[in-house]
Amino acid sequence: MSQILIIDDDPTIRMTLQRFLKSQGYRVTVAKDGQEGLAKAWEERPSLIICDWMMPIIDGLEVCRQIKSNQELAKIYLILLTARDQETDLVKGLEMGADDFLSKPPRINELRARVRAGLRLYHATEEIQKQKCLIEQELAQASEYVRSLLPNPITGKISIHSSFLPSKQLGGDSFDYFWLDDDHLALYLLDVSGHGVGSALLSVSVLNLMRSRSLRPNPTAPDGTNFHSPSAVLTDLNQTFQMSIHNEMYFTIWYGVYNKQNHQLTYASGGHPPAILLSNEEIPKIKLLKTAGLPIGMMPDINYPQHICEVDTSSRLYLFSDGVYEITQPDQSIWGLNSLIDTLIHTPSKQPRLEHILNCVKDAANGQPFDDDLSLLEIEFHID
Repeated sequence: MSQILIIDDDPTIRMTLQRFLKSQGYRVTVAKDGQEGLAKAWEERPSLIICDWMMPIIDGLEVCRQIKSNQELAKIYLILLTARDQETDLVKGLEMGADDFLSKPPRINELRARVRAGLRLYHATEEIQKQKCLIEQELAQASEYVRSLLPNPITGKISIHSSFLPSKQLGGDSFDYFWLDDDHLALYLLDVSGHGVGSALLSVSVLNLMRSRSLRPNPTAPDGTNFHSPSAVLTDLNQTFQMSIHNEMYFTIWYGVYNKQNHQLTYASGGHPPAILLSNEEIPKIKLLKTAGLPIGMMPDINYPQHICEVDTSSRLYLFSDGVYEITQPDQSIWGLNSLIDTLIHTPSKQPRLEHILNCVKDAANGQPFDDDLSLLEIEFHID
């Protein structure tokens, strides 16, 4: 049974409306002025309010403004009861938040119809809100599931730390790193196009496929992927995940293999931002590691070349998704890759570097929610 609140300083109008609406099966409470009406609105949270425009202490317009400006009460359907019928008055009432109007004194048939219509809209809005909450809960659970799949930090001669900040929408970032054998460490980061459940599912599919194939007894067998070869990995992924059979979604990826014996990093990328290799010198050397190649899935039969670079003593490698630096500024410019590189270079060594970097990224966002997922890996090479 719907709850209706009547706010009117005229006792005859209050009694007439109360009797009629109760006869229609509604639960009805009354208030003699705007101040009492607001107090009862907070206490009872009615589905619909019928409020007189002209009242002492607090008039109907102010009641409208206070009800509609509060998130907890704003969904209440509010009908203004008024003798005013000028267009300017009606516009003013709408601007203050009124959902509908009734002439004073109200005609019974019109009152019945408008109350029914208002309650239908209220309950429809309430149902939409419930569905929205359920969807948000499911997206949060999906985001936690994606986070649970991400690898734990590594410490030792090679240390790896990571950070994953989901955006306001479920996205498609994921990453992983694992030892192929005693000497070779594989690492990658990917970013699926778009947002939502579809992007996240594709991201998880790639992650799970990579893990299952890399754990085969002989991943270099004819039917397996050669995980020591970044070129072969990206070529195989491109053949497996063509966007024509994956809801027109594609993804970018950076994949590398580090050889700890000769201190060489072999890498390839498909449409992904460059990895950044920094030497820990007084004047750091900066290397942007990127190869030519379309995102995975855009076209079949694409070759992905791979490059090799030397890793100097005590170097740091950063992998990231474009959400880390494609941050819109108040003047509509983009914070940009150069700003991120400058942040990486000037990160204090005495505090956790990732924490400092992410604080700088959040500062660049000016407290606004991120439009894209943020994934960041820091790989530190402690070479003897």
